[in-house]
Amino acid sequence: MHRSRLALAVALVAGLVALGALALRAVLRRQAALARRRIGKPLGEQAPDADRVWRPSLAGEPLDLLMLGDSIAAGLGAPRPKDTLGARLAKALARREQRPVRLRTAAVVGAESAGLAGQIDALPADYRPELAVIVVGGNDVTHRLPVSLAAAHLARAVERLRGRGAEVVVGTCPDLGALRAVPQPLRALGSRLSRQLADAQAVAATRAGARAVSLRRAVGEVFVSRPDEMFSLDRFHPSALGYRRTADALLVAASAALRDAGEGAH
Repeated sequence: MHRSRLALAVALVAGLVALGALALRAVLRRQAALARRRIGKPLGEQAPDADRVWRPSLAGEPLDLLMLGDSIAAGLGAPRPKDTLGARLAKALARREQRPVRLRTAAVVGAESAGLAGQIDALPADYRPELAVIVVGGNDVTHRLPVSLAAAHLARAVERLRGRGAEVVVGTCPDLGALRAVPQPLRALGSRLSRQLADAQAVAATRAGARAVSLRRAVGEVFVSRPDEMFSLDRFHPSALGYRRTADALLVAASAALRDAGEGAH
């Protein structure tokens, strides 16, 4: 009799847990739909075209900078070409290196880590960037792709870029917990999942020969504390100021990578 009561209690608990999980999934689905309605697509799906030589008046051959990844790497949300992440980084590198920077943006709005292969495939066969910057991961989180698979795609992209002779800097997945347009508890779940992916990206990128920059640690706090300034009108993508802060966070690693490459050439 005791065993039968115990079995019944276990079955009841299991049933309650299952019902609770179903209820939570339903809540998360409703909140995801609400977040999509709040964010919408007021920016469209085309980032400003910033591909050009920046600071052309400086002496020397232009440094070739390649941007790969998703809408943040592409610069969606920037009001002008000069405000995109690529342009911000190109201008800052030009000042620091005292040479022009030729920007090429292969990043695609909405891309997941699996899309990095196609972005590299689309490059001219003889293209040899000195520096490649990858920012990707947010769409992997929202589409619930396995962390290990996303990290493996990133590592393969880094290896291919290194094979072209490029120094590589990876800005790891931003903390989706900064998105105020996403309600709780979905926002907390997004924060946890994006941190897990960022940690895996850092390990995979470093092992493949890249420098990893934690965007959550570098700029996450300012995006949380000053959302009206850091986000564009969709409250999802960075504003001009948000991109400037993100470029500043990547600049140190980018300069260090170029310096180490220069020292290794001598």
